[in-house]
Amino acid sequence: MKYIVKRIIEPDYGCEERSDDYVAMDRVILRDEDGSEIPDSELYEKDIVEGDWVSFNLDNQVFKV
Repeated sequence: MKYIVKRIIEPDYGCEERSDDYVAMDRVILRDEDGSEIPDSELYEKDIVEGDWVSFNLDNQVFKV
């Protein structure tokens, strides 16, 4: 099954500091799904942006279709 990325919502931390090992998480809204959280770095690494079609493998990892 594949899904379209309808919206990516990046958290706004303002001027708050985060620890060095903190992993930023984006909320990703998919068509036909309520949503799923995916690490921001993974979206950049896989060049996934709003409007892209994506799917999930057996390990529940997202990839661009």
